[in-house]
Amino acid sequence: MSVIKHDVVIIGAGLAGSLAAAQLAGKYDVAVLAKCYPAQSHSCAAQGGIAAALGNLEEDNEHWHWFDTVKGGDYLVDQDAAKILAYEAPEMIYEMEHMGCPFSRTAEGKIAQRKFGGHTRNYGEKPVLRACFSADRTGHALLHTAFEQLVKHGVHVYPEWYCVDLLVEDGVCRGLVAWNMRDSELHVFHTKAVMFATGGGGQAFLITSNAFANTGDGLVVAYNAGVPLQDMEFFQFHPTGIWKRGILLTEGCRGEGGTLVNDKGERFMEKYSPKLMELAPRDLVTRSITTEILEGRGIGGRDYVYLDMRHLGAKKIMERLPDVHSFIMTYLGIDCIDKPVPIQPTAHYMMGGIPCDVHGQVKTGGAKDKDVAGFFAAGECSCVSVHGANRLGTNSLLDIVVFGKRAGVHAGEYAAGAGHPELPEDPAGAVARMLEDLAGHPEGERA
Repeated sequence: MSVIKHDVVIIGAGLAGSLAAAQLAGKYDVAVLAKCYPAQSHSCAAQGGIAAALGNLEEDNEHWHWFDTVKGGDYLVDQDAAKILAYEAPEMIYEMEHMGCPFSRTAEGKIAQRKFGGHTRNYGEKPVLRACFSADRTGHALLHTAFEQLVKHGVHVYPEWYCVDLLVEDGVCRGLVAWNMRDSELHVFHTKAVMFATGGGGQAFLITSNAFANTGDGLVVAYNAGVPLQDMEFFQFHPTGIWKRGILLTEGCRGEGGTLVNDKGERFMEKYSPKLMELAPRDLVTRSITTEILEGRGIGGRDYVYLDMRHLGAKKIMERLPDVHSFIMTYLGIDCIDKPVPIQPTAHYMMGGIPCDVHGQVKTGGAKDKDVAGFFAAGECSCVSVHGANRLGTNSLLDIVVFGKRAGVHAGEYAAGAGHPELPEDPAGAVARMLEDLAGHPEGERA
């Protein structure tokens, strides 16, 4: 069995993983391992925007953003982490812009900003224009910008490789075992540091906005290596998934002025959040929609309500929400320019995950909290607890650029001061036996 050596191996080639690798390129022997081609990672599905208090269109500041993040997470947020998120946001937006990210622009050429649920001015006074965006394909623009950096710097990428096991012994991460999906061969990666950026696990739910690849693999691998998981009870449902499909219709639909309507034609958010209306935090809007459905006010008594964007007009919809228009046409056969759209809440985002600090250093948690030396995590698979019980829209892309960069930098610093730790005896033996058992048992259910 081959043993492949690198200083740092990053598992996951989405925005967090690609941006982390870009920090290390040229300084360390870094490799990225991903079960799909990097440009197809789920970060490209993020639509509506990335939060930063730039104040390009109206007054805004980082302290208001910090407050909104803490309040939106039901005050179960790590407030120091939330402060880092809010205060480093403008710097990261400009860094991504300078890498070439094609943000939408104002008439003066500034980065355009739109409203998003839970983001307010003056501590909840009214919604604020804070979400920077690239039409309704912001994640796509950011991911491809980061991936271009990997190509530019010649980072070694292993596409269609699957991490099966993490080699942790005596509190030190010594590498990993990966399966080459193209030829079904197992390989051991001997590393100084490993970073997980493996994304979420929305496929645990029947109705989800997550891609088929989002099966929570990274969390299982970390858990099997003895790392506890944190805040797993906090799973966010996005209010506006396409009925029956769960495919996301960005919060930008409501940020641009779309409204939610029940069977009686009522704009029902007036009852639940008269000040913020459709731009209330996602958990509140989701509960409101669910209440309407359970009390019999779904459209025709069924399990959906309408998202109405007809009043926005064709020009605005095609300029600001072209992908949304296309998704609705593809999956429902409805033109949202002249018809309301059936929507229902969809499983969207995991607040919990692998516990780590603001530098991405993975912790063991509990009373005897310790570092897992050489193991780092960032993005949706991690839990810095920056989102608490509920993430604000546009804070996820921000989370993965802010903490993805930080985790990459600190993984590099750790690797610079460490040698390759000794591999365990027979490092891939347990995995090989497991796979043989899955493929070869003579009776019972076939894998």
